[in-house]
Amino acid sequence: MDTITATVITLNEEANLAACLESVAFADEIVVLDSGSTDATLEIARRYTDRVYSEPWAGYSRQKNRAFDLATGDWILSLDADERVTPDLGAEIVVLLEDPPQAAAGYRLPFRVYYRGKWIRNGGFYPEFHLRLFRRGRGRFGDRAVHEAVEVDGPVGRLEHPIEHHTYRSVSDYVQRMERYSTLSAEEYFAGGRRTGSLGVAGRAAFTFFRMYVLERGFLDGYEGLLLAGLYGMYTFVKYAKLRELVRG
Repeated sequence: MDTITATVITLNEEANLAACLESVAFADEIVVLDSGSTDATLEIARRYTDRVYSEPWAGYSRQKNRAFDLATGDWILSLDADERVTPDLGAEIVVLLEDPPQAAAGYRLPFRVYYRGKWIRNGGFYPEFHLRLFRRGRGRFGDRAVHEAVEVDGPVGRLEHPIEHHTYRSVSDYVQRMERYSTLSAEEYFAGGRRTGSLGVAGRAAFTFFRMYVLERGFLDGYEGLLLAGLYGMYTFVKYAKLRELVRG
């Protein structure tokens, strides 16, 4: 039977970390890589594992790849602190690792996104699939500033049961993260040669809202569907407005 390491990077995640680490109790090893928490994150992490490390922040992709370097299991399950492995997914992974297909390099997992405890079923949020389970040494996060994704060398399959992503706790939480993510995205776009004008800023934001709320039926999630479509439209506006600022110098 192959072994598995669950990896988590953290920064002031005391509100989320215990539930995350409890959900991977089936793992042979848990690696937590912190980047300067000032709350109870490290204390909580040490309740679940002695593989707790602290290193300066190097960016999302590099920080997660560094956590992979610290792992010793045959397989790696990469999680964010606000994500939780459901019991059914944990059982599915355990069965898989009893005799994993030799050709498989990794697996995409379905995600359920929750906002303030409500499962968001529409608006493009479900089903989402992300590659988070892979053979150690066969997968790395690509070198992106934000919205990073694992890239693997070899065939990729899919598992059936989901990870729960307990995302933004409030509008304020979203706005705080939006400021950071939108800056990183704008800088990445600019470095890659992408440009936009005034109409592009407004048009992309309006289409994001329309796509999520109408085309992807976010309206079926009630107020939360409206709220998230509006927030993502705002994020798109701010991201491209920042790109426009960079273009104009």
